[in-house]
Amino acid sequence: MSTERRAPLDRKRVAETALKLLNELGLDGLTLRAIAKELDVKAPALYWHFKDKQALLDEMATEMYRRMVAGTALDPGDTWQERLLKSNRGLRTALLGYRDGAKVFSGSRFTSLVHVEAMEDNLRLFTSAGFTLAQAVRASQTTYLYTLGFVTEEQGVEPLPGDRREGFDIEERSRLMADFPLSAAAGKEIFEDYDSHFEEGLALIITGIAHAAQGRGAV
Repeated sequence: MSTERRAPLDRKRVAETALKLLNELGLDGLTLRAIAKELDVKAPALYWHFKDKQALLDEMATEMYRRMVAGTALDPGDTWQERLLKSNRGLRTALLGYRDGAKVFSGSRFTSLVHVEAMEDNLRLFTSAGFTLAQAVRASQTTYLYTLGFVTEEQGVEPLPGDRREGFDIEERSRLMADFPLSAAAGKEIFEDYDSHFEEGLALIITGIAHAAQGRGAV
């Protein structure tokens, strides 16, 4: 008889297993049944920890964030512009590490206070620069939503980096839109070179925030 002891089944272990399966199955294929099979338990055992799939997604998003910030110290010398660049670049990189990573993150609720230390530091940085709390929240939230939306669309084309879905061939798109030359040419701006296009969009938003801040007398 085997005496091997399995790790106890808890929320963290289930979430880690779900994240491991996510790249293989995608979000639509990630069921509690599939996770239970991977853990070698019966599916009802998972309902002791998660009442439904959204509760599991909440825990997965929390674990994703925990991994994203692990060992990453905030630089007290950052300007608010530098902090927005670093945090959103880091978020995009983290989301791209998982198939459907942006969909998992979108609308999820953290199950712990893992995010609060960084949030407090970011808001302090902004308010010290002359932003009101409401303005600081709006600046942070706007760039966050941009990144989340950008990666959602990016992963709709490339679920994993280098893994391009069918139906997004730029030359074929151009041929079909031959009567609409500007729209045809726009394909390369929409469906290629995601790294530089992300940076361009993020820079546009930060420039807009800076312009509005100057009008209010903030730095």
